[in-house]
Amino acid sequence: MAAAPSESSSPPQQSAAASNKWIIAVAVMLATIMEVLDTTIANVALLHIRGSLSAGVDEAAWVLTSYIIANAIVIPLTGWAGAYFGRKRFFTFSILLFVGSSFAAGAAPNLPTLIVFRVLQGLGGGAMMPMSQAILMETFPPQEQAVAMSVWGLGMMLGPVMGPMLGGWITDNYSWRWIFYINVPIGLLAATMVTMFVHDPAYVRRGIKRIDWWGLGYLVIGVSCIQIMLDKGERLDWFNSETINLLTAVGTVGVMLFIIQELRTAEPVVDLRVLNNRTFAVGTVFTTIVMFAMYGTYVLIPLYCQQIAGYTPLIAGFVLSIQSFGTLASIMVAGRLFNLIDARIMVAVGCLIAGFGTWSMAHFNAQIDFWNIALPGLYRGIGSGLIFIPMTTLSLSAVSKEEMATASGLFNMVRTIGGSIGIAILVAMVSSHSQMHQTYLSQNVDAFRLHTWSRSYPAAAGEIRELTRHGSASFLGMVYQEVQRQAVVLAFVDDFRLIAYIFFFLTPLAFVMRKQAAHSGAPAAH
Repeated sequence: MAAAPSESSSPPQQSAAASNKWIIAVAVMLATIMEVLDTTIANVALLHIRGSLSAGVDEAAWVLTSYIIANAIVIPLTGWAGAYFGRKRFFTFSILLFVGSSFAAGAAPNLPTLIVFRVLQGLGGGAMMPMSQAILMETFPPQEQAVAMSVWGLGMMLGPVMGPMLGGWITDNYSWRWIFYINVPIGLLAATMVTMFVHDPAYVRRGIKRIDWWGLGYLVIGVSCIQIMLDKGERLDWFNSETINLLTAVGTVGVMLFIIQELRTAEPVVDLRVLNNRTFAVGTVFTTIVMFAMYGTYVLIPLYCQQIAGYTPLIAGFVLSIQSFGTLASIMVAGRLFNLIDARIMVAVGCLIAGFGTWSMAHFNAQIDFWNIALPGLYRGIGSGLIFIPMTTLSLSAVSKEEMATASGLFNMVRTIGGSIGIAILVAMVSSHSQMHQTYLSQNVDAFRLHTWSRSYPAAAGEIRELTRHGSASFLGMVYQEVQRQAVVLAFVDDFRLIAYIFFFLTPLAFVMRKQAAHSGAPAAH
């Protein structure tokens, strides 16, 4: 008889718990959308920011990479900070830091000031991503964790969908500064919902007594020096520069000392021992390489659309958003299929589709139309969704709940570093390869060759005579401008071809991971 009241009250309790977990999902997804939105919304405005603040392309790229560097530094601290301060409190603080620095970035009078506040944005935004993952994985039962990751991925992809279009529209109609101001209302709503609905599990507060200052210092020095080396390498002629050599040496030593420190200290800022789990380790490396390719396309496509195709920021934003629509569709499918088929098959198929889409981009030309730029992005987006959800769920479900915050922080740190390195290397390749192609093409342009060509193609002879009426030197100047344009096109094509090779290379490596257990929450064998 005593059990009757409990049984009768069970359905309402279960219903309340079920509704509460979805409210929590919306709350953390809002913060995720805001963080990812700010990564992609700036991409289409990069050329306008460059012009407004009188910066070069590589200098303007710091608007993106400074944010990513800060992300990479703070992400591994998330598990420690959540345990020390309380996850809810630290999550709320991170959102408010992001909101405040967004407003300050919009008001920045020059590039150095903008970069400083982008760093602060990155410090706030970087902590939100792994915490939102950990909160969802803890809130949802094991059999629903793939669905939870799909919800989280939906938030991740809404940013790339809305960001380029919203950024392009704002830049065309108002000012690039409003791409930062837009974060303020979203962030305040997210902070309010987190304060009301998110609660810390009992095991989060582990009674940590001290900060691993040495590990934190080594991490900051190592990551920062390597990123600066990659960003400045092309401008300083790489390893012919003493500055680049010094940055490389200091960065390498910093990373090595960080690893040694974290393995020997009792309370590491990043517990690298979680990498003893094979599934988690393989998934982390795999995702890092994928992000190298994916982050690169988010920067290269808007640059190609505006520099080569002559699109406005809004149209360039539409092109980039089509990729994200493909990702949205595949994320919804991947979440439903995770418990039905081998997740490694989905990852391999995703790599093939993304590789096919990127290989199509290797055939771009200066006269390409809108849909021939956009459709390969759709394939790439579909592939990324099939990679992202199964790989994230496989990796994080392989660790215990007590290790979840640390594992999520490490997973997102190396993924973010991979994306940052991808942006730096691929942008540097565009610069260096365009010079290389320009040198080759210029060797084949002179007045004699043009005269010979006009005899070979009589239909164009009249046009050439008209163009050269004011002198062959003037005409050759026009030709040289086109040579420069074609050289840049070829440099972009080199980047796209490299990205396609990466996806094809990763396809068979998906099967190195262990197959998921009967349900997504079952820990994999170590």
